[in-house]
Formats: sequence, C-alpha cells, structure tokens
Amino acid sequence: MKTLNEHLKKKTFKNVYLLYGDEAYLRNQYRDRLKQAMISDGDTMNLSCFEGKGIDEKELTALADTVPFFSDYRLIIVENSGFFASSGHDTLTEYMKRIPETTCIVFVESEVDKRNKLFKAVSAAGYAANLTMPGDKQLILWLAGMVKKENKLIQEQTLQYFLQIVEHDMNGMRQEMEKLICYVGERQVIEKADVDAVCCVFVENKIFDMIRAVAEKNQKQAMQLYDDLVTLKEPPMRILYLIIKQFNTLYEIRDLAVQGYPASAIAEKTAIRDFIVKRNISLGRHFELPALRQAVEDGTELEEAVKTGRITDRLAVEMMIQKYSRA
Repeated sequence: MKTLNEHLKKKTFKNVYLLYGDEAYLRNQYRDRLKQAMISDGDTMNLSCFEGKGIDEKELTALADTVPFFSDYRLIIVENSGFFASSGHDTLTEYMKRIPETTCIVFVESEVDKRNKLFKAVSAAGYAANLTMPGDKQLILWLAGMVKKENKLIQEQTLQYFLQIVEHDMNGMRQEMEKLICYVGERQVIEKADVDAVCCVFVENKIFDMIRAVAEKNQKQAMQLYDDLVTLKEPPMRILYLIIKQFNTLYEIRDLAVQGYPASAIAEKTAIRDFIVKRNISLGRHFELPALRQAVEDGTELEEAVKTGRITDRLAVEMMIQKYSRA
C-alpha cells in the first residue's frame, strides 16, 4: 500500500497494476483512487472497463494501443478476469513488454497464482500490490478517522471491542461503523453499550465463546450458546465446521506458543490478526496439544458421519460439545 500511495501522491504511475489479495475493500478503494487520479469525472472516452472471464485479449490490447483523447492517460480496468489463476494468456503476457506510455491497465483480481507467467510479466512491467487485511493498529486508526470525520468521539478500548465482534473484513467493519454513527444520533461519544446495541455479532465470536465455555467445563453455557446460534438460523453443519476450525486454530497457535514464539511472530506466521492470536493463546492454555489435535480429528469424523447419513448434524454438534465440556 505504501508504494501505491507514493504513486498516487506524486502522480507518477506505472503502465500496469495488479491489485489482488483477500481484502476486497482495499482492492476497490485503490482501483477507484487510480481512476480518479488519471481520468477526469465524466470522461468516458478514455476509460474502458472489462469484467469476468472470457475477455478477448486481442480486443483489450488493441484498445490499449489507442491514443488517449485530450487526456494524459487511457485507463483500462479489468476485474475478476481469471487471467492470473490459469495458464496461457500469451498475448497479454507479451504485451506487458510494450504497453504505450499513455496507457494504464489496472487488473483487479480475487484469485492469483504467483507462478503464473502473466503475474510475473505484470510484476516486471508495473506493480503488483497484495492488498490484505491491515494490522489492528492500522484498522483502529482507519476506524477512528471515520468517527472523527463525523465529529464523534470513541475510546481506543471501545474500538478494540468493536473489532472483536464485527465481521472480519473491512467492508463489514465500515458498514457496522456507519450504523453505529447513525445510531448515536446527536450524541458525540460512542460507547461500548452502543456497539452491543447495534453491531452484528460475528458468528465466529459466538463459536469462540462456546469453546471457552467448553474449556471451562461449563456444559450448560456451551449448549446455550449453541441453541442461540440455531435460533439465529445458523445451520448446525456450519456450526460444526466452525468448531473444527476453532480447535484447529487453537492447535496451530498453541503449538507455536509452546515452541516459544511470541504473539507477534505467531500472527505473522499464521496470517491471523493480532488480537485473535492473543485471545487464542489464552484459551489454548486450557488444553494440551494432543487434546486439541484429537478434537480436530473427532470433529472431522463427525462431519463425515453426517455427510454419510449415519447421524444428524444437530447430534454431531451436541456430541462434540458434550465430550469436550465433560468435567
């Protein structure tokens, strides 16, 4: 992101960009910022957009060779083409070596294989930006900026709490924060109680609370949390999948923690957000590594039993909760 920001600030652009990574909000944001920096509002003569698979590479390159009309740049935006997730695409790969100085092609892709020839060609000719979820500090600054823009105040600990319970993508965070700002109305300060009143609780946080209850051998609370999720029409099969995922995350983080890795190094190695690592380190201390590995294996076996019709999905979840919450 730092490189992209420098290009935008200095208005010194490459002739080709690839915006990829798991954070759609950032991909779209930088797509729009590049568009605004290169093309005037309402200029449809020098802007072309392609989306989806099956794009004609020869048509695209022919358009890219067209001189811009009363503009410094001709901008071509290509989204979700699949060009970077499959082999071939020799026409585009070769074209990367000779893009006109007055043309900029921006690829916005959710799927990328770094071994792909086109990926390597774009990286050599322009800039490939891997746009992933920022760390907690950057997210807090971003959210605080949204709040400040609306002349509101929010404490850092409230923002940290907000991050723990909302969807783990920036679009979801943005939407929840906008709801929160609207909810407080004329009040200036956003409180933790406002977050509880308005924001959608991320399902995986409910699963975390359930596993914490299991770890504390509080079977009644674990079953109540399970019933809450079912009441919210969360499919039992998805709940089982998330329980397995949570135990697997605990195992992975616990294993690294036992080896002596600090939380920051574990977050970097696992690509899991800082606060999630920290709370899983704490929860993981309730389990021995073999028990966590066994929980993953048991969950996988139960999942298979459901798929083959030997037991119901609800029974599978109840069996997992009861086994590992038994005092």
